[in-house]
Amino acid sequence: MPIVVIGADLCPIEGNRPYFQRGDAVNLFHDLLPEFERADLVIANLECPLIERPSPIVKTGPVFGEPSDCINGIKAAGIDVLCLANNHIMDHGEEGLRNTLAVCEQAGIVTVGAGNDVAEARRIVIRQLGRIRVGILGVAEHEFSIAGKDSPGANPLDLIDYVRNVNSRRPEFDYLIVLLHGSAEFHVPTPRIRDTCRFMIEMGAKAVIVQHPHVLGGYENYLGGHIVYGQGALVMDEAVYRNRKSFHEGFLVKLWIADDASSKMELIPFIQSDPVPGAHRLPPDKEREFLQLLAQRSEAIKEDRFVEAEWLKFCQQHMHGYLSGVLGYNRILRRLNWGGWLFSVLHGRRALLGTRNCVLCETHREALETIFTRLRW
Repeated sequence: MPIVVIGADLCPIEGNRPYFQRGDAVNLFHDLLPEFERADLVIANLECPLIERPSPIVKTGPVFGEPSDCINGIKAAGIDVLCLANNHIMDHGEEGLRNTLAVCEQAGIVTVGAGNDVAEARRIVIRQLGRIRVGILGVAEHEFSIAGKDSPGANPLDLIDYVRNVNSRRPEFDYLIVLLHGSAEFHVPTPRIRDTCRFMIEMGAKAVIVQHPHVLGGYENYLGGHIVYGQGALVMDEAVYRNRKSFHEGFLVKLWIADDASSKMELIPFIQSDPVPGAHRLPPDKEREFLQLLAQRSEAIKEDRFVEAEWLKFCQQHMHGYLSGVLGYNRILRRLNWGGWLFSVLHGRRALLGTRNCVLCETHREALETIFTRLRW
């Protein structure tokens, strides 16, 4: 029975960087390495471009880009497939992505979820594992990394395209794994992400794995398929989050796939970059405690009322930050508006109704998307 192991975000920044460059898989993955070695296929998400020279784009949020020789640690670990569908893969523009694709190809590592145009980015990679054909698809929410018809980037999360893509390739695979890079950071699942994952299972996926939230989101078996709503980073040392316990928690997803395309799932918990370098498997007593808490979370997220209540709480906590972003406030105005004082004085509830309509109405939102992505402004 073939075994597939899936890890989440690999980002060779800060304290872990030299270990990636040296190809020191032992000190990057420690006692997780035997799981990679026993697997028939190992998949992870590369959370940054590999670059020869900086060419950073203008965007909000951090910009990542690490030397090409960081591929050494990934190759030495025996990782077979890297998903590039994420919000950082275009942080150094076309040059950064193209170099990443070339470096991975030279290392013998297959990439999925990004390419020189959207047709290439949406490609489903298919691997023959014994008698079973496993398909792998990567999708990412729309941030600063998305491919276009004639431009490179990541495969966008588009449910219409997903259905068409899966239906067109369905005769070529028996078991489809979807890596979905999205949801709110440090909050999973959002109601929309839960519905999206379930729909993907309904439309042909056998496993949907959410990556990006940097927090453990629980899991469920839905219509015979596996959904994981966030598995934490695999190896990522980001200074701004070093004091956040949840940022250092993660787990591998291990799938046993039978010839009839049924499967069972095991979760392998670890702590990463605490301390640097790399990820360490939890000791047995801590592992049991971890899995019990994750099981409780997983039961809770089956309830619509719980998911909605948690999402409303998240939105309440971040409301003023989101409104500041929509209104285009700079850093100073954002600080002044932290408690909502500024927009109540400058705009008021009635003035925000126009903004509300532009965001919520599908046609208005489509117009905004076109303006921001295809026109000069």
